[in-house]
Amino acid sequence: MEAAVFHLLEFSPSHKVQTVHAVLLLVVYLAALMGNLLIFMLTVLDARLQTPMYFFLRNLSFLDFCYISTTVPKSIVNSFTHDSSISVSGCALQVFFIIDLGFTEMAILTSMACDRYVAICQPLHYAAIMEHGACVKMVALSWLSGVVSGLTHVAAMFSLPFCGSNQVHQFFCDVPQLLSLLDSKVIINEIRVIVFITCLVIICFALITLSYVYIFSTIMRIPSKEARSKTFSTCIPHLVVVMLFLTSGSVAYVKPVSSSPSFVDLLLPVFYTIVPPTLNPIIYSLRNRDIKVALGRQCVRETD
Repeated sequence: MEAAVFHLLEFSPSHKVQTVHAVLLLVVYLAALMGNLLIFMLTVLDARLQTPMYFFLRNLSFLDFCYISTTVPKSIVNSFTHDSSISVSGCALQVFFIIDLGFTEMAILTSMACDRYVAICQPLHYAAIMEHGACVKMVALSWLSGVVSGLTHVAAMFSLPFCGSNQVHQFFCDVPQLLSLLDSKVIINEIRVIVFITCLVIICFALITLSYVYIFSTIMRIPSKEARSKTFSTCIPHLVVVMLFLTSGSVAYVKPVSSSPSFVDLLLPVFYTIVPPTLNPIIYSLRNRDIKVALGRQCVRETD
């Protein structure tokens, strides 16, 4: 059967509970948008934040702004209207942006790890290596690789016939759920694309791991305990973001899809689609003195 529309998972059969769910999700969504927009604007407006680290953070904030907007607004609208349907074209767009923005985020997190490696392990060469042109190329390559991954994935998946049920057991068009609706006889092309993208993710993870092996090795050789602690604290936010995003995403995509998803199956996608874009502004602002000082300067400027 070729699906004309898909039906996303409803949070509850009760209209009242669905409305409460929509309101809570809307609050989270607005908090994520405001947090990421705040960091984006600060890193654009404040002259002291025009460094490679904040250039990558600016792109990460903009990316998270787009990423959470791919899935959450549709879920909110569905809950308010009590209509779980999504068109095939709408579903294809969701898949494209999820893969595109998800891989771009992984690539930018890798670039941020490389930036921290150069800053800590090769500080004398930092200005030469991480000059603006090189940073722009790294970010452009990250976005381009995400677009190529998204287009390849959508072309492979939506050129195949869907069969059986058109019920997607998730609040958005999640790739593992859609794979379970494909005819197993013609799924080989999609599997090849998944293997290719997985290899790219493994390369990113290997580069991040290698960077932090060298970073921690360098930090441990710093004689001053205070300097060691300060240097280590600059790496913590990035590590938290990487581990949260990569771990939840990997488990969700590797775990076999069940015809009757458990609570864990429903919760996992939240940790790589909603939690990172919502927590990233908090993680990077609360532990970052430069961001807090820049915010204070902007507030003083507004009141003058």
